Amino acid sequence: MNSPAILQLVSPSLPVGAFSYSEGLEFLAQVKKISSESEVFSWLEGELLRGQLRIEAASLSPMMDCLDNWRTKRTSHGASQVYEWDSWLLALRDSKEIRSQQRQMGASLLRLLADLDHPLPNQSTDLAWPLAWSWAGLSLSLPKIDVVQGYLYGWVANQLSASLRLLPFGPNKVQGMQLKLLPLISSQAKLLLNQNPRNLWTGDVGATMAQQSHRELYSKLFRS
Repeated sequence: MNSPAILQLVSPSLPVGAFSYSEGLEFLAQVKKISSESEVFSWLEGELLRGQLRIEAASLSPMMDCLDNWRTKRTSHGASQVYEWDSWLLALRDSKEIRSQQRQMGASLLRLLADLDHPLPNQSTDLAWPLAWSWAGLSLSLPKIDVVQGYLYGWVANQLSASLRLLPFGPNKVQGMQLKLLPLISSQAKLLLNQNPRNLWTGDVGATMAQQSHRELYSKLFRS
């Protein structure tokens, strides 16, 4: 980590509502597809290695460049490039629930950044989570590797927070899993930093089905 400012973005107190989403984990827990520490760990490991998360993480660096170009030149072409990235990443998400989540979290982060004197060039808050995260990294002058690592770390931390409320193991187990995943988070961040996101593939059909099935649950702790 090269800048302590990343700690603000990965803090659980960041007011973006991430705590209210399980991204399919609640469904998997209720139907007993995931019920143990080892199964949670395998789920997180699989998403870091094969999930949609990887494409978003690999997109952060070029999106920061695109946003910087928009901020510097203030052209309509720069804005259209940013919104093209936003549309492309959202289109890759098969689950309506995740698209809604990313729009809500993105808007919340952009409102926060505007309050901290870092509004988008057009003052909008209409970008989804990956673009909003990229704008936060650019606005706070964070190194790109910190932005990518923080994105992966924050996703894992939110999933582990959800698992703590859904499954019968305590916070010490959760902290152990977070620690065990740090080397993979670091190695994936370094790998994805220099990857072309449009050449990557995903293998997380199960995650998409779990996200879409959340609406069918009789009782819910999470929004999706």
